[in-house]
Amino acid sequence: MNKLLIHIITGVENPSRAVLGFLIAKTALEEGKEVTVFCAGEGVSCLHESTINEMQGVGLGKLSDYLSVLKNGGANFFASKMSANSRGITNQQLESLGFTPATPKMLVNIIFESDKIVVY
Repeated sequence: MNKLLIHIITGVENPSRAVLGFLIAKTALEEGKEVTVFCAGEGVSCLHESTINEMQGVGLGKLSDYLSVLKNGGANFFASKMSANSRGITNQQLESLGFTPATPKMLVNIIFESDKIVVY
């Protein structure tokens, strides 16, 4: 199976770009690919509960819709715990959203396990 890593480093400052990353992840999952989403840097700003429900890209739909499909489809979710904690998101909040709090070492391991990597 092809393994795709979507590394989302863009957040609320550019909602269309960030949501597009989740759309591509959803599309790959629907095409039978193994998908991992890793949010880091500003990308974790997408993971505030209020943001998830309100954030949408121009012509792309809501982030919450893509997250729902990805979760139900078995995508893997990781978020930088350093980035999250510095933006007021706790490990418990990440876990409640289905994201595993992760370290830079974990990201490196995921990169080397992936066949393709796309950064948004």
